[in-house]
Amino acid sequence: MTIFVLKLVRAIALAMAFCTSAMAADLPEIRARGELRHLGIKYANFVTGAGDGFDVELMQGFARHLGVSYQLVYSDFYTVIRDLLGKDVVRKGSEVSLAGNYPIRGDVIATGFTILPWREAVLLYSDPTFPSQVLLVAPAQSPLQPIKGSKDLLADIRETKALIGKKSLLIMERTCLDPGNYGLKTGGFDLKAYTKSTNLNEMVPALLNREAELTLLDVPDAILDLKKWAGQIKILGPISEHQDLATAFPKDAPMLREAFNTYLRQIKANGTYDKLVDKYYPGIRRYFPGFFAEKH
Repeated sequence: MTIFVLKLVRAIALAMAFCTSAMAADLPEIRARGELRHLGIKYANFVTGAGDGFDVELMQGFARHLGVSYQLVYSDFYTVIRDLLGKDVVRKGSEVSLAGNYPIRGDVIATGFTILPWREAVLLYSDPTFPSQVLLVAPAQSPLQPIKGSKDLLADIRETKALIGKKSLLIMERTCLDPGNYGLKTGGFDLKAYTKSTNLNEMVPALLNREAELTLLDVPDAILDLKKWAGQIKILGPISEHQDLATAFPKDAPMLREAFNTYLRQIKANGTYDKLVDKYYPGIRRYFPGFFAEKH
């Protein structure tokens, strides 16, 4: 009987532990637990994979601000929302819904995460943490030439899209490079979905491996790739308007979101934020001077 009771107690304890880990948590629960679980994706110096990165240091600082420990939980762009909400995102045209039941693995997404309308339907976003924009990229030897550019961004986007023509375009769905975000699923474009990996860092190597004639990149990634693949790629022009990246929370964690916004304002005021920007993205300010001139 004693052995049976002990086994029963252990089973109940394990079940309770699973339920606790599977529940979305707001600020009081995280403080009670004593740990902040950061969902991060290895991407463009936001999360390097070496234990650091812009968003890693940002969230480590947030954990200290809350007085709790920090844990980095690796994910990918296809499953990160599922890992946060315990539900998968289903998109049908402009409709967005949640389905299924999955373990919740983290409390917050911070990983160069673009604010997109379909994501806003299921997530709470913080104040902007970083600027971005999606660009059209070609191998350096491509006959296509970069647009001259003008003060009319929408005209520049139309001119850039016209360069695609019948050339194949490498894309990755369910990310910031999803063609559905930028009106590229219509118009007869030759879209090549990259499915070998969910890592956006592999888009340029795939392009250089001739898996497509063109690809999409966002500015933070493009800055790093232009250095890494110097002389091998070129930027043709913009595909999107300026975008904001931010930290994402479950809809039922408004207090955690507000605590993060308070922390973000503090580090922008005391210079900590500027040091992180200069450490991981030197030169980014000249692309988005307006964003960094403001104290959001």
